Amino acid sequence: MVPIEKQVKKTIAIYLSITEGKGSYPLRRALLLANTLKNEAQVIFLYDQETPVPSEHFTCHKVIGPSSLIKLIGKLQPDLLIRDSGPSYKEEMTKIHELVPSILHFDDFGDGGQLADWVIQTLYPETQELYAEHYIVGPQTYMADASLQSFRHAGLKRKSPSSSQLVISFGDEDPGNLTFRALRHLKQLQIPLSVLVLLGKNYKHDVSEIQMMALSRPNTKVVQAPDNRAELFSKADMILCDAGYTPYEVAVIGVPCIVLAQNEFESNLGFPTERNGFTHLGLGRKVTQSNLLNAIMEPLLHDARKERAIKKQLQIDIGNSEEKVLEAIRYLLEFPKRTRQDMLH
Repeated sequence: MVPIEKQVKKTIAIYLSITEGKGSYPLRRALLLANTLKNEAQVIFLYDQETPVPSEHFTCHKVIGPSSLIKLIGKLQPDLLIRDSGPSYKEEMTKIHELVPSILHFDDFGDGGQLADWVIQTLYPETQELYAEHYIVGPQTYMADASLQSFRHAGLKRKSPSSSQLVISFGDEDPGNLTFRALRHLKQLQIPLSVLVLLGKNYKHDVSEIQMMALSRPNTKVVQAPDNRAELFSKADMILCDAGYTPYEVAVIGVPCIVLAQNEFESNLGFPTERNGFTHLGLGRKVTQSNLLNAIMEPLLHDARKERAIKKQLQIDIGNSEEKVLEAIRYLLEFPKRTRQDMLH
């Protein structure tokens, strides 16, 4: 591992734009990195208007539009920019490239990623394009935090209870209210199944509607913004979730999982597939009641299928990348791709 020089603390700016229903994982990933690096470098957060204030423990600056981002970066003069903001664009990145010695992007589907020094793609398309050499692509880049690591492989250890439990979790916001759609379909399920509904902190719809529907179905409970989500996942016999970052959490634990995409972007992602132990039913807004109920019943009625799904998930190299990502960051700080002198000429 490359140590950072102790004499002068270098500055890392982390720019977050939590849009497209990506949930809280980008923020959790950023805080994991920030808390690990805070004694080695000064860490500053930049965040746009759609994003909540990332942390009260770090200096945070709000960004209002692209020109504001470039001005802030010019003023702060970070040694490294870490960007987790969805697609970036070449025009803006050309200007940033002239201001920052090293640039690392997470999950960038825009053409601006070509000008970053490294791009880490945890989310990637089903049809694998040929990526440039500075792209690191695949589930092995997913960073599992400590709360998730403690439940690694929990799916194999669990004994089959007399009553099976389904956990429903559509991330932080659930923009398309797939929770409501799924619960409405589940009311028609004839087998005994307890259902635990997890609503994210920024769930944007009427909570009372979900609670009323839960009351009308036996053994159905609603929990809002749980802080022990990984533990609740680990106790499930099956999980119904979005197609974004949640399946990566599930694969670390190992639980049969049905995936409904929240939007076209999610429906084209390449990780939550049958090959990796998931049942992908496509766009959630188009799923039929019969397809959803059949997908839920299959692993509950067939132990061999349930076990096969778990084993496929647990064979994936996932959730161990924290040290590698930190090493990449330390390397970019120690050996910047551009120097301040070069950028001034």
